[in-house]
Amino acid sequence: MSERVVIDPITRIEGHLRVEVEIEGGKIKDAFSSGTMVRGIENIVRDRDPRDAWVFVGRVCGVCTSIHSLCSVRAVENALNISVPPNAEMVRNIMQAVLFMHDHTVHFYQLHALDWVDVVSALKADPKAAALMAQQLSPWAKNTEGYFTETQNKLKKFVASGQLGIFANGYWGHPAYKLTPEQNLIATVHYLDALEWQKEVVKVHAVFGGKNPHPNFLVGGMPCSIDMNEANSINSDRLSLVKQKLQQAKEFIDQVYIPDLMMIANVYKDEWTKIGGGVRNYLSYGDFPLHGYDSVDHYFLPRGVVLDRDLSKVHPIDANSSEEIQEFIYHSWYNYTQGNKAGLHPYEGETNLNYTGPKPPYKLLDVEDKYSWIKTPRWKGQPMEVGPLARMIVAYAAGKEPQKTAIDNALQQLGLPPEALFSTLGRTAARGLETQLVANWALKFFDQLMKNLENGDSRMANPIMWENENWPKQAKGVGLTEAPRGALAHFVVIENNRVKNYQMVVPTTWNASPRDENGVLSAYESSLLGTPMHNPNQPLEILRTIHSFDPCLACAVHLYDEEGKYVHQIDTF
Repeated sequence: MSERVVIDPITRIEGHLRVEVEIEGGKIKDAFSSGTMVRGIENIVRDRDPRDAWVFVGRVCGVCTSIHSLCSVRAVENALNISVPPNAEMVRNIMQAVLFMHDHTVHFYQLHALDWVDVVSALKADPKAAALMAQQLSPWAKNTEGYFTETQNKLKKFVASGQLGIFANGYWGHPAYKLTPEQNLIATVHYLDALEWQKEVVKVHAVFGGKNPHPNFLVGGMPCSIDMNEANSINSDRLSLVKQKLQQAKEFIDQVYIPDLMMIANVYKDEWTKIGGGVRNYLSYGDFPLHGYDSVDHYFLPRGVVLDRDLSKVHPIDANSSEEIQEFIYHSWYNYTQGNKAGLHPYEGETNLNYTGPKPPYKLLDVEDKYSWIKTPRWKGQPMEVGPLARMIVAYAAGKEPQKTAIDNALQQLGLPPEALFSTLGRTAARGLETQLVANWALKFFDQLMKNLENGDSRMANPIMWENENWPKQAKGVGLTEAPRGALAHFVVIENNRVKNYQMVVPTTWNASPRDENGVLSAYESSLLGTPMHNPNQPLEILRTIHSFDPCLACAVHLYDEEGKYVHQIDTF
């Protein structure tokens, strides 16, 4: 006999996600992912000037800040056949690289680490032994006995006072935790270090964009011009600060994040490289152009699809083709004018809200009917996983360097075959390896920008290109990017200088969507199948896999029922 476990909401994510699973024989037999919040941003930008769309859609999310604005601008540029000069491309790359480094590192420590790290166990650690172990892993200057002792004493005071603060409501002592007390202390100390680090790296966004979140650097000029000699511009001093922050970011990632990741992976690799694989297809739009947005072959992150985990072939993508990308609503709270079973390409996409479910709070989803605010996208009818793992798999299959060498070295260090990538731990490891690569690339982008400036090339965008007098009466375009969480696409249809239709297909839409009409599961739901559960009332195992995707529901379902009342609950039925 099976039992239904409900987790609502999933915490340590962005947005509102409900997961229900059926457990039978101590393992997850079936799973259902529901986005329980909806917004109407696609409808909000309709009939507006397309040059303003980026401001609105950028507010979809402040966690993956600026990436929706970039994607929107690219969509309009694509529709109007606009190219940006090299310096603008390098600034975009630097800003995006900083987003990747910040987002991935914060995810690993603040959102995902507590799925692997038992903070309370760290109280029993020997600080001296922990420091010696940390020093063997990394030359990080703060890995000292004194620093570890000081931090452990702070934690003991929190526990003694009964106020765990940010570490409250954990499943401490759960048998699925496998790290030693010393390893737990190392990871907990670095968790706190990451809180300090993350506020420094985003200063790069403030230099080029005036602020974070939502820096302004894409349209209408930057907060100040780049001029090596002018005091009230981005001069040599401010550019030196940018390089310093990029170097500091690389140091933290190389000496703290990656060693911690490999330490954790070594402990959990035997079990968690066999759990959480999910769908067998991976999609990446690619990003970080070096020779212009249209020169896809020169992207640092390659574009393509890997089907059925076949690493011998990468399939091309045409985002403009209605034969490739479609969104379905069979299990989603929308309606289409063409009917419930229609699949629409985003250029013809519709955002017609149609809630037919029970009034919240409700006990169980009606999984035979509609049960999510997330649509179900498909590529040539197939479910796709997107994100760091998908990007690394596409790069690996394409023989792309340095990704292939980075993966091979990590697998060799852990003593694992390539098949281990297709798992919860593989997904977590791929994010870390990508972060390390991006840290190197960010410095390359900066050096290229400086080389351009030193050669006297201070060109940025030409505002004349954005004048609408000569625009065609009708145009459509797609902006493709890689957000930290995966493949992101914005589609815009322009008519008479106004937005006629606007649709966003975001990473969590791909990953968190409900099953399709044929019962084929998407990434979240399929990744949970077969997961062993020690205690349904302490669903740590579910959180490990769901968190490995780094959910962002705010992006996936773009008002909240003012009468709805959601409480943190874990129920079994």
